[in-house]
Amino acid sequence: MYVIGLTGGIASGKSTVSSMLAKLGAYIIDTDKIAREVVMPKQPALLAIMAHFGDEIMLPDGNVNRKMLGNIIFQNPKERSCLEKMIHPYIEAEVDNCIKKAEQLGHKAVVIDIPLLFEVGWQSKVDEVWVVYADPSVQLSRLISRNQLTNKEAMDRINSQLNITEKAKRSHLVIDNTLDVKNTKQQVIAAWQNVREKVNNVMA
Repeated sequence: MYVIGLTGGIASGKSTVSSMLAKLGAYIIDTDKIAREVVMPKQPALLAIMAHFGDEIMLPDGNVNRKMLGNIIFQNPKERSCLEKMIHPYIEAEVDNCIKKAEQLGHKAVVIDIPLLFEVGWQSKVDEVWVVYADPSVQLSRLISRNQLTNKEAMDRINSQLNITEKAKRSHLVIDNTLDVKNTKQQVIAAWQNVREKVNNVMA
C-alpha cells in the first residue's frame, strides 16, 4: 500500500484538496473525523480528557465543548501536548484499521489527511508528504473569516502549528492554494495522476 500524508496549515485549504482527491477516486483517511469519533461519549479517550481537564469542558449532552477545549490548548502548549498524547494512540490504531480496509477493497494507495503530520512525527509513517500551502496573510484572513475569530485568536491557532513555510520545505510536494480553486485543482489532478502511474508501475 502506497501511503500519502496530506497536511498543511490551518485554513490553508487542506480540506478542499482532500475533497478534490476524493472526487478523483482517492481513498481518504480523515484524521480530523477520527479524532472527533474517539472523543465521543463513553470512549476511553474522552474519559481521559475529562479526568485531566475536568467536567467543566463538557456540554450538557455529554460531548466535549470543543470551543472551550480549543481555547485552553491553543494558549497552552503543555496542555495541547497532553491532549495529543491522550488521543493519538486511538487515532493511530483507527488509521491502521482504515489502511487495512482500503487494501481489502483493492486500493493501491491511500491519502491520510492529517493536519499535525510533522508535529506528531507521522512523516516516517508515509511514503510521500504533500503540503497544502497558502500565503500566511491569506491563511490568516481565511481563518478569521471562517471561524469568526479575533486576530489574536487566529494567530494563536496558526502559531500552535509548525510554520507553513517550514512544512513546505519538508514535504515531497507542495500544492499552492493561494490563488483560485481552478489553479489548485490543476495541481491536484497532476499530482494524483503521477501517484497512480507510480503505483501502477510498481505493482506491474
